[in-house]
Amino acid sequence: MRTFIDTNVFLYAAGGAHPQREGCARVLRRVAEGTLEATVNSEVIQEILYVLSRRGKRTDALALASHVSSLFPDLLPITRSDIQKACELLRLYPELAVRDAIHAATMMQNGIHQLISVDADFDQIRGIRRIDPSAA
Repeated sequence: MRTFIDTNVFLYAAGGAHPQREGCARVLRRVAEGTLEATVNSEVIQEILYVLSRRGKRTDALALASHVSSLFPDLLPITRSDIQKACELLRLYPELAVRDAIHAATMMQNGIHQLISVDADFDQIRGIRRIDPSAA
């Protein structure tokens, strides 16, 4: 079963000391080894670039974006129907963050029902199962 990997997994794995770092790094090792069938969408790459650049780490942002792009050569695109589904999710779940809605919509539109993320906000979305990286 294909699993979606949320942006925070990459950021924690590549970041400094943090309780989530090892679990996130382990998830990415499994993807690289081929023991975890996973994917991301183009918004994950954009989010990596945005977050790290905003923190003054543009060089790190470019390196991580390049690494993630090569780890997932078949990035899921964000389509018009994904945006429409994201808008529907934002109406259904008023507390849901916009980027989370985009990820969830892309997952749903591509038949993906689970993701690995530290973000418990995904738990509210019916039809999506979130797995914490420490348990993946």
